[in-house]
Amino acid sequence: MSSQNIPVIDLRDYGADAETHQRFVKTLGEGLERFGFVAVQGHGIPPTLLRRAYGAAQKAFALPASTKATYETPDDGRQRGYTSMYTEHAVDVEQPDLKEFWHVGRSLASDHSLHISGDVPPNLMPSEVRSFEPLFENLFLQMENFANRLLDGVGEYLGLPDDFFRDMVADGNSILRIINYPDISGLTAPEGAVRAAAHEDINLITVLPASTRPGLELLTREGEWMPVNAPPDVMICDTGDMMALLTGKRLPATTHRVVNPPGSDGGRMSMPFFLHPHPDYVLKPLWGEGRQVKARDFLLERLEAIGVA
Repeated sequence: MSSQNIPVIDLRDYGADAETHQRFVKTLGEGLERFGFVAVQGHGIPPTLLRRAYGAAQKAFALPASTKATYETPDDGRQRGYTSMYTEHAVDVEQPDLKEFWHVGRSLASDHSLHISGDVPPNLMPSEVRSFEPLFENLFLQMENFANRLLDGVGEYLGLPDDFFRDMVADGNSILRIINYPDISGLTAPEGAVRAAAHEDINLITVLPASTRPGLELLTREGEWMPVNAPPDVMICDTGDMMALLTGKRLPATTHRVVNPPGSDGGRMSMPFFLHPHPDYVLKPLWGEGRQVKARDFLLERLEAIGVA
């Protein structure tokens, strides 16, 4: 087991004096190259909002299974609303992950072209938990703003034009995934199943607030599993398969997992935000030759591969 730690940077250094600014950009880029992960302080998202969001999520997951099932939409790959236990699995893994989750995306006007086409589906919020919708709509926007700011730094590290990534993700099909990993002592789970089997994220960049329990591990370039240990006030950020495609794996999608605890832990919750491009954006290598695919098609391929579509 590796004893390394991922780099910890402070977003307030981005836009500070020139030397501090450049050090931030360099540490961010090199951290993503070396580990695929960085931890970011100074993100500006209030801890009270995160605590209240976790509280609302706990109430939503406590609803009866029959109630939660009314918010499940397999026809669109469960891109919004609820996904039940034992549904999602990692690519090429037979056992399902030990988790249930809720997807919240951006809210669009009813006459917006992406709403009409269904490329950005409408949200399905649990009306039984009145605080859920306003809290998670607020959190979605704050997480998106933070992720965009971080991508500005990534673009600068890669030598790309200003607003390169912001133009790419405008009206993108980004997702805030609220995950519940129930206490394993109360589960009748398939043999070998874990909370989240080894996988890579689909999207450009993921932003993860502190989870309610430990368990996240990443696979180092040396092939060792490394617990992601970071201060509680940070956002853990990693790059996904779409970023790997764009950069020719210069910024790779790092394999990670959520391991089972050694015994009862009361359950674990987390709230990763997955930043996606506009559905029509054509993903292709920024340098050299390689695959070209629209973001919507790339997403659908992966949703099918993990069993939710």
